[in-house]
Amino acid sequence: MKANTHPTWFPEAQVICACGNTFTVGSTKAKIEVEICSKCHPFFTGEMRFVDTLGRVEKFQQKQQAHGGVKLVSKKLKKVMKKKQEDEEEAKRPKSLKEMLDRVRTQE
Repeated sequence: MKANTHPTWFPEAQVICACGNTFTVGSTKAKIEVEICSKCHPFFTGEMRFVDTLGRVEKFQQKQQAHGGVKLVSKKLKKVMKKKQEDEEEAKRPKSLKEMLDRVRTQE
């Protein structure tokens, strides 16, 4: 086996969170700094807050404001709304046999 191919292993590496929590793990770095840990993550604490390190929430809110409060509708919702409108129009139409036959004749 070749010598000096593997990085140094630190069995007592310190992990320091932005909230102040510290703990030890095994790592190839002696000191690791993290922004969020199990002591401050919303999933583990149960509190409702955004975990946003890259500004994604603010970016999304800016996009919403740029549209002037216009609700953005997804493609699936548009399809459902269109189907509902078509069903309502179809329900308004009379369903007599004579009208159905007349419709078939006019389409030919």
